[in-house]
Amino acid sequence: QVQVAESGGGLVQAGDSLRLSCKSSGRTFTTYATGWFRQAPGKEREFVSAITWRAGNTYYADAVKGRFTISRDNGNDMMYLQMNSLKPEDTAVYYCAASSLSYPSGNYYYASKTYQYWGQGTQVTVSS
Repeated sequence: QVQVAESGGGLVQAGDSLRLSCKSSGRTFTTYATGWFRQAPGKEREFVSAITWRAGNTYYADAVKGRFTISRDNGNDMMYLQMNSLKPEDTAVYYCAASSLSYPSGNYYYASKTYQYWGQGTQVTVSS
């Protein structure tokens, strides 16, 4: 019904910037929100950022506030994560996800279970 695919990962040095992209296809008019999650080896998948499609409300994990910026281009079904001042701790596989459901508060968008559609992931590696 809805497909999402990430791109833009790579190997960078600490302090560098990187922009991830997520392309949505299919029945994208049903999408209410999209988000970014990441998972490092041996760790749980964690929330990074999210944005609602209708109003553009944004949400960020404390670990990335002030460094990462999420945005979307409704007309092109694109979503982006601009990552600045990257740290080795940011090293992980990054996933984009989409939800076709709306929720009564922003708290829901921090949870993986909120999202029905997931990309394959793109590797981000930050060296010291």
